[in-house]
Amino acid sequence: MSAHANTDVVQPTNFAFNAENLEKAKKIIARYPEGRQPSAVMPLLDLAQRQEGWVSRVAMDVIAGMLDMAPIRVYEVATFYTMYNLQPVGKHLIQVCRTTPCWLRGSDKLTDYLQKRLGVGMKEVTKDGLFSMMEVECLGACCNAPMVQINDDFYEDLTPETLGKVLDELAAGRKPQTGPQNGRRASMAEGGPTILQEIPISYDMTRDLAGGK
Repeated sequence: MSAHANTDVVQPTNFAFNAENLEKAKKIIARYPEGRQPSAVMPLLDLAQRQEGWVSRVAMDVIAGMLDMAPIRVYEVATFYTMYNLQPVGKHLIQVCRTTPCWLRGSDKLTDYLQKRLGVGMKEVTKDGLFSMMEVECLGACCNAPMVQINDDFYEDLTPETLGKVLDELAAGRKPQTGPQNGRRASMAEGGPTILQEIPISYDMTRDLAGGK
């Protein structure tokens, strides 16, 4: 489950948390008892990535210093977990799930569409810096396959056409509706509910079980 190393990436020469994120970093570190500060390495790596878009080697070195860790220990964490981007990515990072349920439901078509529309390959960034794409393993929404994750959001029940509409919204600086893109509610059957149809969605079963009315 290791990420690609960033040995071939042009590395910046310096890194510093901005004032807001430095305060966040201090609060994160303070959650851990004295001598256990290295436990904050993962949230600090995430914080650095949210600030810069990716995690550079110098950012890892700065975090190592803040946590009194050997830099190699920070590198080990950053290269193990695929959630850390070790090279620059676009403003909108598109992760296409390619695990069996999504593949059976057409994830290859999504990948082909993205490559043609964006004009880039895997782990490449569009010229305008807006988009980059990569294939990943299961994102945990198999019943709504195929799906992609874009930054922190899930877009499910996709076709190339509906994915294109999501990209249009992002390119225009708007926030697309997340979740299923085919009109279904959450993970219920595509044709709607087939059982318990007489019970309203807002029905509170816990109230009846507790003896309420």
